[in-house]
Amino acid sequence: MSFPSLGLIDPIVQTLATLGYATPTAVQQQAIPAILSGKDVMAAAQTGTGKTAGFALPVLQRLFKRDKKVGSNAVRALVLVPTRELAEQVHESFRAYGAGLELRTMVAYGGVSINPQMMNLRKGVDVLVATPGRLLDLHRQNAVKFNEVISLVLDEADRMLDLGFSRELDQVFAALPKKRQTLLFSATFSDQIRAMANRLLREPVRIEAAPRNSTVSAIRQWLVPVDKKRKSELFLHLLGKHGWTQVLAFARTRKGVDELVGLLDARRIAADAIHGDKPQPARLRALERFKAGEVKVLVATDVAARGLDIDDLPVVVNIDLPIVAEDYVHRTGRTGRAGASGEAVSLVAADEVEFLAAIEALTRQTIERVEEDGFAPEHRVPATEAGGKIVKKPKKPKKPKGDAKVVQEDVRFRR
Repeated sequence: MSFPSLGLIDPIVQTLATLGYATPTAVQQQAIPAILSGKDVMAAAQTGTGKTAGFALPVLQRLFKRDKKVGSNAVRALVLVPTRELAEQVHESFRAYGAGLELRTMVAYGGVSINPQMMNLRKGVDVLVATPGRLLDLHRQNAVKFNEVISLVLDEADRMLDLGFSRELDQVFAALPKKRQTLLFSATFSDQIRAMANRLLREPVRIEAAPRNSTVSAIRQWLVPVDKKRKSELFLHLLGKHGWTQVLAFARTRKGVDELVGLLDARRIAADAIHGDKPQPARLRALERFKAGEVKVLVATDVAARGLDIDDLPVVVNIDLPIVAEDYVHRTGRTGRAGASGEAVSLVAADEVEFLAAIEALTRQTIERVEEDGFAPEHRVPATEAGGKIVKKPKKPKKPKGDAKVVQEDVRFRR
């Protein structure tokens, strides 16, 4: 199957050829014709399978073929994403795919000045990629109008709910025209997201390009049991032992990220950090340095689990397991992209076994355990079975107390 056979116009096909896109992926084959026909779509696809192009290409074509000039402060296609990093990545994709079309695009998110964004919106934009909070800030200040919206895209909507954007999303939905096309794209769909989809979408085309909540098969996943206090030491050991050229490491807290980067710096290992306390320019600079190979280890909180598009990333290491099981799918999805191989390694302490069980239940697999010499944990990590069940050790029978035995013997003697 080819891109022209999906109904894409020549300018877009030519741009894709320039970008090196030869054959559409499974999710693109199913989504593009459905979106071009104006239908609502709910698509579940593993990260790295081309889902951004799956919605961006047909949305751009529909806007181009309508040939309507966008009004002042208005927007025709609205793409909502959970994080700044993902906003930048998705916007860059729209810019690349629409290079041969006369369409205006822009990106808006918090953490940077709102004034340039307000100025850019004055002439109106065809595609606005935004995070929910900043979008509402712009709307409240009358900097953006929704009356011309014909397409709404929710990318990684489950993560938006995880981050507490439920109220903001409801406010955005209430302000949008009732007559519109709505598209939901994500690697995972929670029951809460499915309920939201049932409320927002009209007879949607349902697409599952991969099993729900699955991880990429090309990724080798394994874990090392270890005591929490020795995680950083174990990470340094594995880094040297396996000779990893580049690693994206995830820690649960901002403090944990900064402590690991400090330790790496002390060992003269080039490292940088991405987390919520970092200003956006610093986060983008860290990512660009990592992509350029100037940084060997990029340490991040889950703010970076989605939206980091890094070619040929060999290894993802979970210093801490995520609290939300779906985030494991997104973390591991940073490697093994577009059919490439990769590794996802987790350092698991005893108090994380509930998180491990939830991940294994979600992904329907048992992650391989690898014991590392010299790092056997003092606190045993309980075994887990397929389906995420924790195997509990059988309880030892209680021995009768010494005093009780003496009492029994005394009773027999008196008889």
